[in-house]
Amino acid sequence: MKPLTAFHLGNLIVAAAIMGSGTTAMAAGKMACVELGRTAFDIPGLKIESTKTVSLGDIIDKRDKSPINHCVLRGQIGAHTGVDGKPYAISFEVRLPDEWNGDFVHQFNGGSDGFVVPALGQVMGGDRTQTALGRGFAVVSSDSGHDAMADKDAGLATGTLFGLDPQARRDYGYSAIETLNPAALKIVETYYGKPVRFRYGIGSSNGGRHALVEASRMPGAFNGLLVGYPGYHLPKAAIQHAWDVQAMKPITGDIRTAFTPAAMNVLKKGILASCDALDGLKDGFVADSVACQQKFDIAKLECKSGQADDCLSAAQIKALSTMEKGPHNSKGEQLYSSWIWDTGMASSNWRAWKLDGGKAADGTLAMPRIVALGGPSLAYVFMTPPVKIGGSVDEVENFLLHFNFDTDAPKIFDKTADYPESSYDFMVPPGADNPDLSAFRDAGGKMIVFHGNSDPVFSVVDTIAWYKKLDANNGGKAKNFARFYEVPGMPHGAGGPSTDDFDMFAALVDWVEKGQAPEAIVAGVTAGNKDGQETLGDVKRKLCPYPQVARYTGSDPKSADSFTCQ
Repeated sequence: MKPLTAFHLGNLIVAAAIMGSGTTAMAAGKMACVELGRTAFDIPGLKIESTKTVSLGDIIDKRDKSPINHCVLRGQIGAHTGVDGKPYAISFEVRLPDEWNGDFVHQFNGGSDGFVVPALGQVMGGDRTQTALGRGFAVVSSDSGHDAMADKDAGLATGTLFGLDPQARRDYGYSAIETLNPAALKIVETYYGKPVRFRYGIGSSNGGRHALVEASRMPGAFNGLLVGYPGYHLPKAAIQHAWDVQAMKPITGDIRTAFTPAAMNVLKKGILASCDALDGLKDGFVADSVACQQKFDIAKLECKSGQADDCLSAAQIKALSTMEKGPHNSKGEQLYSSWIWDTGMASSNWRAWKLDGGKAADGTLAMPRIVALGGPSLAYVFMTPPVKIGGSVDEVENFLLHFNFDTDAPKIFDKTADYPESSYDFMVPPGADNPDLSAFRDAGGKMIVFHGNSDPVFSVVDTIAWYKKLDANNGGKAKNFARFYEVPGMPHGAGGPSTDDFDMFAALVDWVEKGQAPEAIVAGVTAGNKDGQETLGDVKRKLCPYPQVARYTGSDPKSADSFTCQ
């Protein structure tokens, strides 16, 4: 028999305390959903708003159906009145499957938060039907302490005005999870009448950042963390938005028309011409990104005299080269990260973030997300004190166009008497510049991190740098508790010319619960991924643990068995 860990002892203590409280339903096992709503949990600040049963196939939102019969509890915790006079609270929901596997998932959400995204625990592989809830996990989700629609008349600034309140900033950065997690665990354990076996945290984008933050701040809270394309240095990444806008504006005077889809396909074809065969197979897929950065030269794509097609203008090449180098101040100091050249830069996802957001209601092209979402977040949430800008398209773009990389960029590190934590303090993991995660490691925690090479929001280079430093600080043995996977061609989330259909959550669970460390992850192309289907079709590839690359060594180019991690 294996000795009890501190984690298991903690669960037994919690269970004993609850069982001794006289809750007769616990002694009898899982309670009725309606009864859960009448339970006194003795958790400070907790307010239960509703409970209801949900059946298999019930509509949950416009994109998802219930994967399993379950109970859902909704509530609030941590209510306060902000310095702006507005009410704040951490709104949340817990979904509790009728057939529980004994485990728990904290779903970390993305963007600026502000919504209680249904607590399904999607496992982040491109197939939305694959969820932790559907596999029997209890799942919690929250809005991270603010309501995105509280200021719905603020235009593009809607969803970011919470940045005026220091506590709401802190909740968004880290403390909402720290407040909610123990409460959610108690709700789960009370409902089922037994302790949770294993605890997981999963999230992508800002949710991936949440996971890495809590690995440092709450190293014993989670047995396993699944981290997708994290915004590790998110306030620094926000500076890139201003950098990109200023780089692209001179091309046509409108960033939405700076690069047509045809122009981005010229870039893609140029990358493929230089890099496609570096992994041993020409297939429209660049697996060896390290070699590609040495091989590809964007200057070769510049239009020659009299040439107008299948080339890029000098202004376009200058803009892309500037963007790929990342933001700098006038002294040449790097303010965020550099980026890599990859085929997913021609994807619809990359375009929506960097270039245009598609057709607006009036038929014009909408601004890209780096303006519509990134601009207000940089102003209200990541600068100290918050910069109050209007919510019109022109006002937000003007803020980014006039952002000063010498005087404005340092404000992500600033503090004041009213805002005692900088955005770097509340958004970035403690010790981010020299990570070792020794407390997480020593608590027995395991994590899997993955990041698309074509991510237009958070640079995979930044995540690679984090992992290399983590590995060095662990004597070259970070793989004993943390594995990192690059996903060639994948932009910000599933999509792009990539094998975006994979299940790293199952691999994480096997690592945590069976001691089976992950190696190559077999991946295909999600059926709805148009870019991937057009490029790759019905194939299987291997995603290899960093720094290995999947190289073609077999016969059938559609089979993952024809590739070896080297």
